[in-house]
Amino acid sequence: MERKIYQKLNQWKESKYRKPLILQGPRQVGKTYALLSFGRKEYEQVAYFNFQTDPNLQETFLENIHPDYLIPLLSRISKVSITKGNTLIIFDEVQLCERALTSLKYFCEEAPEYHIAAAGSLLGVAVNRQQYSFPVGKVDILNLHPMDFEEFLLAMNERELIDDIRSAFATNEPLPAVLHDTAENLYRQYLLVGGMPECVEKYVDTRDFLLIRHTQDAILTGYMSDMSKYNKTTEIHKTNLVYNSLVVQLSRKNTRFQYKLVKKGGRASELENAIEWLVLSGIVERIFKTEQGKKPLENYKNIDDFKIYMSDIGLLSAKMNLIPNDVLFMTADIDEFKGGLTENYVNQQLTASGYTPFFWTGEKNNEVDFVIQREGVVLPIEVKAGDHVRSTSLNVFAKRYGIEHSIRISSKNFGYEDGKKLIPHYALFCLSDS
Repeated sequence: MERKIYQKLNQWKESKYRKPLILQGPRQVGKTYALLSFGRKEYEQVAYFNFQTDPNLQETFLENIHPDYLIPLLSRISKVSITKGNTLIIFDEVQLCERALTSLKYFCEEAPEYHIAAAGSLLGVAVNRQQYSFPVGKVDILNLHPMDFEEFLLAMNERELIDDIRSAFATNEPLPAVLHDTAENLYRQYLLVGGMPECVEKYVDTRDFLLIRHTQDAILTGYMSDMSKYNKTTEIHKTNLVYNSLVVQLSRKNTRFQYKLVKKGGRASELENAIEWLVLSGIVERIFKTEQGKKPLENYKNIDDFKIYMSDIGLLSAKMNLIPNDVLFMTADIDEFKGGLTENYVNQQLTASGYTPFFWTGEKNNEVDFVIQREGVVLPIEVKAGDHVRSTSLNVFAKRYGIEHSIRISSKNFGYEDGKKLIPHYALFCLSDS
């Protein structure tokens, strides 16, 4: 399946400032596949090492982690003659061998001509930095997210539809009704399938939502296992509580995170480590409130006021145990979930496009769902699950901060009115274009 990360990997390969690469991301987002596919296409050979399937590999790094010592050993182990610039060295599940992670520092300093990439899940929580230091400043880091909606369309062989959507986005002209309806239907399918590559691949082959849900449940079970395996004993229960509260958090009209929805009397001091673990693991995404609609948004971040979303919309649908037909036809039975579900989708697409989203609240319950910086300006984004188009909060925000342009995302077709660019749900990936 076609992934956008491939272009970034090529840029890394060709950069004269290239350092050893760390490809981060939650479990099962396709890190190994991406690196192996890239290596086999762009290099003469690949030397692949997996610290999970071959635990004995760790012994190779016990005595010496300098490249002049490691390269001959790694060549012998992989049965690949590792050469400068022609071989991609891959360390997979690198979080299981801290010495291998630390060795990247020496590859950067002593042997930058070797091309080496490491893939790891849970790097933020599994690496014991007190024993071995993370190679800060000595590595390039890329983040791989679940497949965004454009990648889903590519997998569904809808390249022409992508071109039509991009054209309509650029001109603000509505798509023909038949194409709009087709794209909106595919968007609803994506809400159920999500962007985990295994789920997308199975859906392309079978169109079987029951099979997809079974796969998603297995992934969710794996996440629960990780919470026990890579967490402090005292934090396991609290992490599970926070994680399991997400469905309730996103089912409220106000989707801002509330400690009381985790447990009665819940407090930040008690639950903040659990939240941090989930964020660092990549299982969830956290966005903060910005107190001002001014650049840089980061300067006005309120660290005590935030929202938490699942990293993948399909996994959220599975966790909510949503019935496929209810989502495909947006029935009234899921009215309570539509807002949070749509917000989660939008956050996933913005994050995959490289944005750091915020949200904003003002007086009289005014709230702007997302605020980003795009092309050097602050851009507010209002999100609607259906075709409701009232924009009171957006107007208040724009007037207060002198914002000339804003975006409204809904099920309505493309258009432009009152300084608001109208974008259908399915076209959000177009915002990645500069």
